[in-house]
Amino acid sequence: MLKAGFRAAIVAASLLLSLQPLRAATDIVWWHAMSGELGRQVDRLAADFNASQTNYRIVPVHKGSYAETVGAAIFAFRSRSQPAIVQVNEIATATMMAAKGAIYPVYELMRDEAESFRPTTYLPAISGYYTDLVGNMLSFPFNASTPILYYNKELFRKAGLDPDAAPKTWPELGAAAQRLRASGVPCGFTTHWPSWVNIENLSALHDVPIATKFNGFGGLDAALTINNPLVVRHITQLAEWQKTKVYDYGGRATSAEPRFQKGECGIFLGSSATRADILKNAKFAVGFGALPYWPDVQGAPRNTIIGGATLWVLRDRPKLEYKGVAQFFAFLSKAEVQSAWHEATGYLPITKDAYELSRDRGFYDRNPGAAISVQQMILTMPTENSRGLRLGSFVLIRDAIEEEMEHAFAGRKSAQQAMDAAVERGNRLLRQFERANR
Repeated sequence: MLKAGFRAAIVAASLLLSLQPLRAATDIVWWHAMSGELGRQVDRLAADFNASQTNYRIVPVHKGSYAETVGAAIFAFRSRSQPAIVQVNEIATATMMAAKGAIYPVYELMRDEAESFRPTTYLPAISGYYTDLVGNMLSFPFNASTPILYYNKELFRKAGLDPDAAPKTWPELGAAAQRLRASGVPCGFTTHWPSWVNIENLSALHDVPIATKFNGFGGLDAALTINNPLVVRHITQLAEWQKTKVYDYGGRATSAEPRFQKGECGIFLGSSATRADILKNAKFAVGFGALPYWPDVQGAPRNTIIGGATLWVLRDRPKLEYKGVAQFFAFLSKAEVQSAWHEATGYLPITKDAYELSRDRGFYDRNPGAAISVQQMILTMPTENSRGLRLGSFVLIRDAIEEEMEHAFAGRKSAQQAMDAAVERGNRLLRQFERANR
């Protein structure tokens, strides 16, 4: 009788346990700035990770633009309502680093959570942007892009240019743009993100510093050097071409892109990540090329530098969340995940394995021009001048630079005067940032 009762108790206990709900997955909130199709791709990444295990659930939340996302994260940290992960654009790296008590460096996170993490597997021109001077990765590379050249093959044919040959140098580009204008095209070429393309990447491609202290990587006391002969020469040439619309300034940020898509400009220098949007909207065959260089500059071309954003981990979240964040970053590093993200969005794959996987699957054979951005980034090992930049308040500095560029293009200042003024204004902002973060 006792044995029967004991067995009944065990059965009852087992039944009770089976009715208990399983432990809920730990939510990990990720604030990001991706909208539209990119936002849907972010949701897909999160859903794929969530389906790969049962302990954690990544919850992506769109918070607006990069500036709005960073601002929201800063405010949330002060009120102790911050997310575990926040997406931050690359030029705000120095600003994030200055918030020492707020960030959890990725190399520390992965070490503390014993997750496999080898920075050497990432493309050096990408990982180098987000590491300290000894190679420790501070944030996780996510959406990285670099500028390339796009051209309208139909307008090239009309102008008597070879539709299968992109101009490789600035003199070649100028000559092609002049032919386009002569054939009746309203604008030979334009660019978006003026400073990013025509100063920051121009400098990296020619192994010329834009600031002292290894472009700011060596300390907060860096000073701008963009009033150097290379940049002044380049801005002078753009201003000269502007007079006849061989080059036609299209405005800041991404405002110039529609002019190429509508066929107003025959050539466009812009982000590799806008490839999908251009192919979707352009009513003509699109050609692709690498960012042009000045052939008389010794050592050019080198690698270009990245734009885009990275994922920062914020402190003061429950410890269990950090285990999930580390696993999520390990998931994002997988070749098959990075390859799919790269192919779907146009952003660079962050690892060499992901690039090789896309290549071996024939993606680049099926999509001519898609490999240019990666090849351009791995053209050479980054130098101190082509690694990137780490300058405080660079969002504001870039505004000052572009305003001075506009003065040069409008003929209100010479290129030298404009760049001298940009250096003076930018250095004032750098010194303010330095004083605030000593």
